[in-house]
Amino acid sequence: MTSAWNKLKKSLSLRISSQSSLSLDSPPSRNLASDVSETDVRVSTPRSSLSGIRLSRSVSSRSTKKTCAICLGSMRPGQGQAIFTAECSHAFHFNCIASSVKHGNHLCPICRSKWKDIPFQAPSDIVDPQLNGIGRARITPFNTPLDEFHAALHRHLPQQPSPRAEPQHFDDDEPLNTSHASSSPNPLHQIHQVEAPTNQLATVKVFPEFPAVPAAETCSTFAVLVSVKAPSLHENARHRDRAPIDLVTVLDVSGSMGGTKLALLKRAVRFIIRNLGPADRLSIVAFSSTARRIFPLRLMSDAGRDDAVFAINSLVSSGGTNIVEGLKKGVRVLEDRRERNPVARIILLSDGKDTYNNDTSYHPNGQQNQTSLNSWQVLDYLNLLPPAIRPSDSGAGDGARQMCIPVHTFGFGSDHDATAMHAISDVSGGTYSFIQRASIIQDAFARCIGGLLSVVAQELRLTVSSISPGVYIGSIPTGKYLSQIINQGQQGIIDVGDLYADEEKDFLVHLSIPVFPTEESEEIEATTPLLAVECTYKDPLSQEMVHGESRRVEIRRPKVLSSLDNTTCLEVDRQRNRLWVAEGIAEAQGMAEKGNLEGAQSVLANRRSVLLASASAQAGDGLCNWLEAELKEIRERMASQELYEETGRAYVLSGLSSHSWQRATTRGNSTTHGLVYNTEGNNSHVSGGSVGYETPSMVSMVTRSQTLSLPVGNPPPRRLNRSCSLVHRAN
Repeated sequence: MTSAWNKLKKSLSLRISSQSSLSLDSPPSRNLASDVSETDVRVSTPRSSLSGIRLSRSVSSRSTKKTCAICLGSMRPGQGQAIFTAECSHAFHFNCIASSVKHGNHLCPICRSKWKDIPFQAPSDIVDPQLNGIGRARITPFNTPLDEFHAALHRHLPQQPSPRAEPQHFDDDEPLNTSHASSSPNPLHQIHQVEAPTNQLATVKVFPEFPAVPAAETCSTFAVLVSVKAPSLHENARHRDRAPIDLVTVLDVSGSMGGTKLALLKRAVRFIIRNLGPADRLSIVAFSSTARRIFPLRLMSDAGRDDAVFAINSLVSSGGTNIVEGLKKGVRVLEDRRERNPVARIILLSDGKDTYNNDTSYHPNGQQNQTSLNSWQVLDYLNLLPPAIRPSDSGAGDGARQMCIPVHTFGFGSDHDATAMHAISDVSGGTYSFIQRASIIQDAFARCIGGLLSVVAQELRLTVSSISPGVYIGSIPTGKYLSQIINQGQQGIIDVGDLYADEEKDFLVHLSIPVFPTEESEEIEATTPLLAVECTYKDPLSQEMVHGESRRVEIRRPKVLSSLDNTTCLEVDRQRNRLWVAEGIAEAQGMAEKGNLEGAQSVLANRRSVLLASASAQAGDGLCNWLEAELKEIRERMASQELYEETGRAYVLSGLSSHSWQRATTRGNSTTHGLVYNTEGNNSHVSGGSVGYETPSMVSMVTRSQTLSLPVGNPPPRRLNRSCSLVHRAN
């Protein structure tokens, strides 16, 4: 007993010493530069009954003296964090080990010895102002009465002020630093400021379905592919050439997120923090039964990163799931800010259903549905969300989508509400990812921020105009992108919005083509100009409008077609296949929701047959191979109603989100589900950049994440080039 109290007094003195040097108005600056990298130290948590994964327990004796084996943060003295040293001599941050013990883990994460004295999380009446109301971690011997323990705490702690309430308005965002690039101490950064290309433009390509149409014939559904590709981003100048971002992470910390899941979520957010640039700002909102902003919108300078890591490490799990309140808080952070970075996004992660704002038990036919919102409930649920993430397209004008704050949602595990998470992302202009295994949370976040941290064009608009009498625009299938046809079919407008570096968007424009006038001279090769395509967008750094490349497309009008004239353009054909498959998946998903799995399987089988018979599939196109594998995966996940409810619905909705926005999402078990085209190939045009819509920045960020997560000496998963077949499953 005496030994236990001595340890208590020692730990309290460390905590008091660190607290006395902190200012309540200015969070402490903790230098994490000396931290051991994640390749040197593995996260040590008990085996998860949910995911079945085990994280490595191997930590070198040298690393454990300087690094917390749970959060990987530095444990050097004098950095404002109390340290718990167990009787086995292994040391951890108080907050980290207290969270682990709270969930029943009374063994040392490193040597697995059983402790006699354990950390204890104090009740909410003892508050650390630096953590916005999250309780401090303490130590208590097993046999110490709690009232005696609390009395000892109050005797040793200095007088604390009342918990600081959240401000009424979140206008306390850190001012933007416009001089960060010029004052960068990194000499390599200065070199690349000269070498980085400064005159790159978004490029436009056009491909007619056929090179010629007979002069005496009309064609009412002639397709022209319009493809736009964003400028590249210089790898070593990414923080200077791209648009800085204001990012809000809205994180579920309900009781179901405890243990390994919360530890892996913290690691994933720390990965985001480390990869944000000095001009980026981050805010953290945590929600369970209620929501709270635990970290204001701050620049990710060295001090900002340290404080953000400190905040994320303080999270503990408890309570229910109130997604709407979390989003309201996250939106307020962005709406109330005094200054604004060019890009603003919200990342939402949850592993459960919103237990406060929807009733999934009601069914008009008297049936029970506890797994997801029904289609007739989605609209009511979306009406609960802040207007900033659910704009109305009707009567709102061209800026409706641009005024919206995109929310990228991540549904974790088999118990989350896939329909609600997909609806939130869809209405706001974000993407929905399905994280089936806990171990890929970081990779999923990496893919998302790989895109968000590479925005090089904003408010991009494509304008297609008829340039011949009798040529009319009939339709432009654009997925979720806003489009309109005006001037009686003479002009079409596609609002694409933001583009990531090297990102491509492909749109089919369907035209009607008239008969070629017979009075034209036969000595001149007859041609019909079809379309003029113009591209405009805003440079996110200069905020000036830029005119990208313009293109014209025309076709020949011979009297008789040659064999080459009847050859379908493979670029057009593969995009037609993509749309055909996406429409089929949506149709099958609708049938599955009604319990008609047999009909859904039939639709998927039909789409696959048509896909395989297409010209591009016969030519071995990589996109067609990927689409076929996707259809196969979906059919497997629709093998039974139970399997569909468990993982099929989420997998399908994540895929539909990806196809609708032509943007990569994480689906199911694997983060290597897409093929990556070999950019050194000889093909003049590669549709969509990568088969799974991945951009080079996304691939680079995911590779970085996987490298950090692997033991030393293990290579990251091999990315497939264009000639490879799809890896169907990771496991």
